[in-house]
Amino acid sequence: MIDLRSDTVTKPSEEMRRAMAEAPVGDDVYGEDPTVNRLEEYVADLIGKEAAIYGPSGTMTNQIGVHLGTRRGEEILLHEQSHIFNYEAGAPALLSGVQSRPLLGDGGLISPDTLRAAVGPENDHFAPPTLLCLENTHNAAGGAVYPLDDFAEVAAEARGLGLGVHLDGARLFNAAVAAGIEAREWCEHVDTVSVCSSKGLGAPVGSLLAGDEATIRRARRVRKAFGGGMRQAGTIAAASLFAFEKNVERLEEDHDLARLLAEGFLEAGYEVEAPETNLVLVKADDENALLEALAKEGVLAGHGRKGYVRFVTHLDVASEDIEKVVEAASRVFASV
Repeated sequence: MIDLRSDTVTKPSEEMRRAMAEAPVGDDVYGEDPTVNRLEEYVADLIGKEAAIYGPSGTMTNQIGVHLGTRRGEEILLHEQSHIFNYEAGAPALLSGVQSRPLLGDGGLISPDTLRAAVGPENDHFAPPTLLCLENTHNAAGGAVYPLDDFAEVAAEARGLGLGVHLDGARLFNAAVAAGIEAREWCEHVDTVSVCSSKGLGAPVGSLLAGDEATIRRARRVRKAFGGGMRQAGTIAAASLFAFEKNVERLEEDHDLARLLAEGFLEAGYEVEAPETNLVLVKADDENALLEALAKEGVLAGHGRKGYVRFVTHLDVASEDIEKVVEAASRVFASV
């Protein structure tokens, strides 16, 4: 079975498992796990922030960012197809008591004009907007990279309007590799940023939230309240550290395979969005029918945004797997 449902399905390599087995550990809630501490310092430095905190998932680190950037009864602004709005179980309302206002924008982008129009005058009838949440790469837009100039412009507009800025950077390093720009260049425009080690970087678990030292001190209490305080977490933090140290540059291999896959689908007759990174969106009149037909051929894929099936390349996929997927897709084309 060739599994292209997500880049979260990867298995740790033997070298990563060895790092996990040999990791020195301590109690991270007491701040005494040396591997967690090293990971947090490494990632903070990598993306140009003062400090970082390790958490079990991207949803948790995103939601800590939301919680720190708002108070109950306030409002966050975010793209209508953003991960935080669509795929995090209503957590802003559940955990932080804030309302989400979805904004329109092509390719996952939010324009300064759109943002400005969403921030009205102060009025007791309205939930005051206090946080803009951006996403890079953008999942629902097929792994699209948020252009740095556009990103900086809308972030500056947010600050001018009195808003904080949080970045869901689950696949930020895919954007960095694809654009040839260091991840820290996006991060300098935001207050907090969440980055994932368990997607394209291949760790089995883990994400980090980064920001200034005062913010991350506050984040430790929020992580505890959200149930994310872990004890001898160095055993899994070692995998995340390995992922950030060893697996960033190789993301280009995933991008190359995604382009190869998209070309194959096009040749087979499908309508495909050209991938910028490691996500390939294939148009489907009946998503379930295509997914079921491919599964019978030994290929697993997932739902993209409405009307599309999503294929995600990752480090457990090789070029010969892509050839097999294209062959399978060609066989099922007529039936779907």
